[in-house]
Amino acid sequence: MRVITGSARGRRLESLEGEEVRPTTDRIKEAVFSIIQFRTEGRTFLDLFAGSGQMGIEALSRGAKQAFFVDNSKKSVETVRRNLKKTNLEQNASVFQTDFRGFLSFGSQRYDIAFLDPPYGTGILQEALALVSSHMSDTGIIIAENPLEEEILSQYGDFVLDRQYRYGKIKITTFRHKDFLT
Repeated sequence: MRVITGSARGRRLESLEGEEVRPTTDRIKEAVFSIIQFRTEGRTFLDLFAGSGQMGIEALSRGAKQAFFVDNSKKSVETVRRNLKKTNLEQNASVFQTDFRGFLSFGSQRYDIAFLDPPYGTGILQEALALVSSHMSDTGIIIAENPLEEEILSQYGDFVLDRQYRYGKIKITTFRHKDFLT
């Protein structure tokens, strides 16, 4: 697993191992950043269910102003911190070891881009989409990664389904504010 482009291009990232961990593949990471390629620089990125932190690190490497990494696993948070240090991107990062519900219930931070990749088939994605939508800037984009068979609604708060992309057994779904659909 490497950083694709930007200031940390080519740096190898540590990944997590175990059955409960499912890192985003390089193919999907490239697809996600192709979708938001001109929307990353100077923006605030939320990497909810961060795992190794590779998505938020990629955003920082591409010029995101700030990235927030949230995961309830101590092992994941430690890995995120090591990866941030390895890429010299820790100055614009905030890392939180907490449940997504607790994190989103505090603070008034607004995010321009949110990436959600929770454990599959648990219902967590649907709950997280509902909660994160109220923390997004109006011009923001929510990106969800989930298996094809997992159903999600077409609207969460003011954010409506914009597009879906299929990559094998995985789909990437983007949501945008109802007043800013392109």
